[in-house]
Amino acid sequence: MNATSHPSAPTTRRFDVVIVGSGLAGLSTALLLPAHLQVAILTKRTIADGSSGWAQGGIAAVLADDDSFEAHVQDTFVAGAGLCDEGATRFTIEHAPEAIAWLREMGTQFTLHEGELHLTREGGHSHRRIVHAADATGAAVQHTLIDRVRLAPNVQVFESHVLADLILSDKHAVGGADSAGAERRCLGAYAFNEDTDEVEAFVAPHTVLCTGGAGKVYLYTSNPDTATGDGIAAAWRAGCRVGNMEFIQFHPTCLYHPDAKSFLISEAVRGEGGLLKLPDGTRFMPAHDPRAELAPRDVVARAIDFEMKKHGLDCVYLDISHQSPEFLRDHFPNILARCAELGIDITKEPIPVVPAAHYTCGGVVTDLKARTDLAGLYVVGEASCTGLHGANRLASNSLLECMVFARAAVADMASQACADIPAIKPWDDSRVIDADEQVVLSHNWDELRRFMWDYVGIVRTDKRLERAAHRIALLQSEIREFYTHYHVTRDLLELRNLLQVADLIVRSAQVRKESRGLHFSRDYPELLAEAVPTVLVP
Repeated sequence: MNATSHPSAPTTRRFDVVIVGSGLAGLSTALLLPAHLQVAILTKRTIADGSSGWAQGGIAAVLADDDSFEAHVQDTFVAGAGLCDEGATRFTIEHAPEAIAWLREMGTQFTLHEGELHLTREGGHSHRRIVHAADATGAAVQHTLIDRVRLAPNVQVFESHVLADLILSDKHAVGGADSAGAERRCLGAYAFNEDTDEVEAFVAPHTVLCTGGAGKVYLYTSNPDTATGDGIAAAWRAGCRVGNMEFIQFHPTCLYHPDAKSFLISEAVRGEGGLLKLPDGTRFMPAHDPRAELAPRDVVARAIDFEMKKHGLDCVYLDISHQSPEFLRDHFPNILARCAELGIDITKEPIPVVPAAHYTCGGVVTDLKARTDLAGLYVVGEASCTGLHGANRLASNSLLECMVFARAAVADMASQACADIPAIKPWDDSRVIDADEQVVLSHNWDELRRFMWDYVGIVRTDKRLERAAHRIALLQSEIREFYTHYHVTRDLLELRNLLQVADLIVRSAQVRKESRGLHFSRDYPELLAEAVPTVLVP
């Protein structure tokens, strides 16, 4: 153990708006804010490392003559299994065309057909309404907005800054709550700067959490390494409600290979005739659903999970080799190339696949202005729970939600007089020493992801949830001890947040005594008559 002590962090930076996260939600918020406001974007790795850039699909918007807002609303309701908030759903969908127009204005190059936007169709949509940039929409949008942010004179980007905690008026203002006025407020964020190894205070009247989801709480995920639920955990610790955390969307087919972290095998492969098989070549989907491989993704994910647990398998196989090499080159060039790099020739052999945590449908409860329970704090994107997704997200509604609620948050911030910010206590790191117990953190991280996968995954039971809750409580007490006594690191902060999010997922799942949408319980297979959101209060 190294006994080096760290002095109190001296750095306090002042802005008009602090945005945590650099995905579509964060970048949109920054670019929509008035140019006279000074804006900080904190991002835990580089500006391009969020989940948005990984989105293969597109953005849903009613733009065709034969489509309607009402049809898009109804499709969202059906996917959300009765739990979508009607106000949030209509608000999001009616503002979609405006969001697409703004992205084009920013310079995003969407795929065109005869000079018009090419609209494709995805599962759950009754019409062609998906605006896309080939099969890499997220990347195209991200690159465009990153270029714009770099040119914005009022926006500063702070890379390698990990959210440590929110700054609260009653806890962190010099003089306590009295000096900050009667209302309890968020006054910014403490962030761990990996380059200087110290925690800095970013102070502002408005703070926007755009930190994405929490896929890394599971062993298998389609999410990047940054998806550790930081914003959800920090907002909960600050006293904000969270909603619908039991609804984790699993993508049924993620490539299973030690060198292929998080690579998705598109659902279009099944759409074009791909068959799911056990290692001995036996098909299993017809035994689970009459639609076989064309069943909805949650049904397919449950079937794969069942077969893996029943036979003790690490993965199953998706076989599209009966199609011609020319067909596969035309339809799935990226999948063909990536598999070939890993020694898998999909024209001759099946693809090893496993379900993977894909999207966090719940999050911090917000209103139609992206406001949370805490004055001065907004949440936009996957970290929020607006009510749009209900019990299951409709494809391509998520990027849309980011932009619509970014605009709503900006309008609300612009309508307010900037609150005076009192002096803030620096982060006190003086009594702690460096931990050389990195092995403890990595072991706990691995243990958490494995038991969340086994006990709180695609299929749940009361007994499995109880086991998970017990393990989480033990790990939390261990990490609390670490957090109190040791100098913070990114690994420690992320593990602390993942444990908090895991706790929220388990508690939410224990509350829901039915199977609805993405939450499937063996003990409660029926659907209750009334759809009620799960809201946890700190």
